[in-house]
Amino acid sequence: MILLAVTALEKLQTLKPEVWLKIGIAIAAFIAVIFLFRRIMQMNKIIAGVIVFVVGTVVFFSWVYNRNEPKFLSPIVEKIAPFFPSAGAYNAKQTTTPKH
Repeated sequence: MILLAVTALEKLQTLKPEVWLKIGIAIAAFIAVIFLFRRIMQMNKIIAGVIVFVVGTVVFFSWVYNRNEPKFLSPIVEKIAPFFPSAGAYNAKQTTTPKH
């Protein structure tokens, strides 16, 4: 059993600093989400609902515009994306010459 613990410890020591930074950011983000959730649950439910709706809408439209959504949402975003502007379409339009 001690042999397994040493190998696990050795594997943790070989991780790059970037990985530790990402792990630290993920833990901090999780704690922040829990803190914010507890604060929102103490608020008026209508105001909390509006805040959650606005934040969710901004994040979702950012995903649609930049097409950087999570993989499991790609099928939904692919169906919705043609109805909204996207960063790729804007860049393509800027590269064409104007017609007079």
